[in-house]
Amino acid sequence: MTPVQTPADLRPITALRFGAAIWVAIYTFWENLAGAERSGLVDKGYLGVELFFVLSGFILSHVYLQAAGEKQFSYRGFLWARIARVYPLHLATLIGVGLLAAAALIAGMSVDGNVLSWPALPANLLMLHAWGLAPVAGWNHPSWSISAEWFAYLCFPLFAFVFWRLRDKPVAAVVGAAAFLTVLYFVFEQVAGFPLTEATFRWGALRIVPCFALGCALYLVYRKAPLKAPWTASAASFALMILSAALGLWDGITVLFAGALILSLASLPNERAGVLASRPAVYLGEISYSVYMVCVPWKLLSINLAAKLTDAPDKQLHIFVWLAILALLPVVAAVSYHLVERPARKALRGMADRRKKSSSQKKSNDDTPERVFQS
Repeated sequence: MTPVQTPADLRPITALRFGAAIWVAIYTFWENLAGAERSGLVDKGYLGVELFFVLSGFILSHVYLQAAGEKQFSYRGFLWARIARVYPLHLATLIGVGLLAAAALIAGMSVDGNVLSWPALPANLLMLHAWGLAPVAGWNHPSWSISAEWFAYLCFPLFAFVFWRLRDKPVAAVVGAAAFLTVLYFVFEQVAGFPLTEATFRWGALRIVPCFALGCALYLVYRKAPLKAPWTASAASFALMILSAALGLWDGITVLFAGALILSLASLPNERAGVLASRPAVYLGEISYSVYMVCVPWKLLSINLAAKLTDAPDKQLHIFVWLAILALLPVVAAVSYHLVERPARKALRGMADRRKKSSSQKKSNDDTPERVFQS
């Protein structure tokens, strides 16, 4: 049993996922806004991925850490659940980008030459394209982070081994994770010549490690005792995260404030979280993975089409056209969520449940003669 009563569903941080996805989306679409000036907050939109990574470590620890620590953890079941969660939409968007790019080329529109990179396809299909195994950033480029997530999923028993042993020292765990993040960010930039937070298809698998570890460590704090003044802590950490990004401070500072925001929001009881625990907010959080994954396919389709219809030079769109495209992104994501992500996840998990039930029934039948003999 955990030391405190914690809800199974952490609604406020579910809602936060949508904010992270929209931050990335604005960063992605910003180059097509006519007359747009550089903005520190927008330029740091890639850190929305770091927010997802810290959230991933926190949530998976919330769901699986105790079971792993008490040797009641099925690694195979865990990996199958993770595949059911991320792979169907990854595959669907990869195919979608390929079809859209091919159609655009046939229609005489310009498409980045790396999008249809056949040498990069095998690594993309196997979710290994953030492990340095893809020659270029091809196909649905944001999916590099899903490859990084897959790396963290495979390594989860190692994370669990470390953080379960630190469960009674949550502050030390957070300090250690923050120090690890700081050192790794500094060393990587010195060696590679660019920040780890900007790594994608080459070093993306490494990029998730410090963030995931920070999420695991922050969960230990929450597990022992959620914060006493969560609304105040949430407001302060959110303001500091936004300010640090807007001022263009070192990325590690923004990531640490993002972690503080996650811990603060998780500490909000669902019944006191207000709009953050409302159905619309939670629903937006649920479709956030789709928002993130359909971002590039939707951009490829909508920007090219809008530029052609409005004769926009260099795909620079009027602000009202640009806002309309951005506003339609969650709608497109909702469609992909209900047509692909949710039913595919349900089907794959149902397949695992049926296999487990069949295996249990077979074992029960095999044991029957022995029980009769003993009786």
